[in-house]
Amino acid sequence: MSPLSAEQNTIRIIHDEHGNLASIIRGMQYFVRTIDQGGPAPDLKMFRAMLYYIDQFPDRIHHPKEDRHLFARLQRRTDTVDDTLEELSHQHEKGAALVRRLGQALARYEFEGAAAFPAFRALVSEYAGFYFSHMRLEEEVILPAAIRFLQPEDWEELEAVFASNREPLTGVEIKGNFDKLFSLIVNITPAPMGVGAALN
Repeated sequence: MSPLSAEQNTIRIIHDEHGNLASIIRGMQYFVRTIDQGGPAPDLKMFRAMLYYIDQFPDRIHHPKEDRHLFARLQRRTDTVDDTLEELSHQHEKGAALVRRLGQALARYEFEGAAAFPAFRALVSEYAGFYFSHMRLEEEVILPAAIRFLQPEDWEELEAVFASNREPLTGVEIKGNFDKLFSLIVNITPAPMGVGAALN
């Protein structure tokens, strides 16, 4: 089997990162749904771990790579998706704000109990709908445009950027930390969303 090209590897990494984020968000939806249906409340440390992941990973790794490298290179090659790129950059900012609100809603639920649950449930639903739509826009509009317009030298640089997963300000490699966190979340999340013990 031949190794992946720079283009193929970059796209694979983006899809993998989207897949991990989608798994975390679906896990949050699952726990909220379990509580909403009267099932046993899962340990809130699972919510906090998930929230930490979606708070840290997109803003520190995923979005900077897209904004500063993928989007910037695509804008230099074509103006056909400028409006979409601008919208996606705004969505990156909105997503960060929604995560902050999720953290506040989770804290209220932890301290106030059932009375604060509806607001938390609604915000989880809002964030999930927002982020799934955001990823679809990137995968269905931006990646096809990148495949069409970017040149081999663009993909070579993008592959190096996306594969390194360094903290954008310090240059410190931090991907391993998030890989470990993702594995921890999957292992403590009950089946069917994870591989932990099912809720009784």
